[in-house]
Amino acid sequence: MIPSELLDQWQAGLADGSIVPYLGPGVLADVSSTADGRPMPATGEQLILAMNNGKPMAPKLMYEFPRAAMNIELKRGRSAVTRFLDATYASRQWTRAALHDWLAEIAPPYVIDINRDTQLQDSYAHVPHLLVLGCARIGGTDWRFKLFAHDGDSYAAIAPEQADPGLPVLFKPMGSPLPQSSYIASDADYVDYITELMGGFAVPPFLKPRRLGKRYLLLGMRLDRDSERMVFSDLIYGAASPAGWALIAEPTEKEKRFCARMGIEIVAANVADLLQEWAAELTA
Repeated sequence: MIPSELLDQWQAGLADGSIVPYLGPGVLADVSSTADGRPMPATGEQLILAMNNGKPMAPKLMYEFPRAAMNIELKRGRSAVTRFLDATYASRQWTRAALHDWLAEIAPPYVIDINRDTQLQDSYAHVPHLLVLGCARIGGTDWRFKLFAHDGDSYAAIAPEQADPGLPVLFKPMGSPLPQSSYIASDADYVDYITELMGGFAVPPFLKPRRLGKRYLLLGMRLDRDSERMVFSDLIYGAASPAGWALIAEPTEKEKRFCARMGIEIVAANVADLLQEWAAELTA
C-alpha cells in the first residue's frame, strides 16, 4: 500500500522536476511482441537468454548481462552484441508499457532510463527535447555520451555547448538504437563508462548544475548488481538529502543496506501496485 499523500508528492515532484524518475527493467514487465506475444527482454536474465537463442549460458555468465555480453564480444566481436540489441529494440514491434503511458501524462522534464528500448523516446516524440546516450571505448573525444536535440520531428546530433538547458532531458546511460546505435553492454563498456562517469565525462556539462538537489523515484529498478549500483550512485551525484524512494516489493538485505547508505527510502511495492493505486485514487 502506497500512502495517498506520497502519491500526491510524487506526482507534483515529477511534474515540476524536483523528483526525477529513474527507470529500470521492471517498467517493461508488461511489454510483449505484437508478432508472437513474447515478453520484451529487459532484465539481465531475459537479455542473456534472448542473446543466446533461448539457451542458458554458464552460471558465472548468467549472473549479469555485461558478463554474458563480454563473452559474446570476445567470441564474435563487439558488433554481434550491437546487432542483437538493434534487432531486439529497433527491428521488432512491441506493445506499450503502462508505466510509460502514465509517465507520458506527467511529462517529467528530466528522466533517467537504464533500459535500451525506445518507449521513453516515443513518449516525447512530438516534443522538443534533448537525448543523452551513453557510449564507451570511442576515440577522438573526452566525452562518454552522445547528445541529440529533437525539434519535435527528428533528432540532430549537437555539441554540449549547443544544448538548450531549458528543454526536457532524456538520459539513457545504457543507450538506445535510435537515432543511432549506442550501447553500454559488455563488461569492457561498463568499466570504461563508469570510470569516465566518476571523472565527470559521461554527464553533459549543462546537466551537472541542473541535477543538484534533485530527489529520485526508482521504478522497476533492483539494486542487487554492482554495475547498476555504481552507475546509479554516480548519476545521482549532488542529490538532495534524503535522496528519494525505490519501489522494491521484496528487497534483499543488500538492497536495504545500499539504499540506507544512499538515503533512498524503500517502498514495499512494484510498478503494477503504483499504477493500480494511482488509478484507484483518480476514481475515488
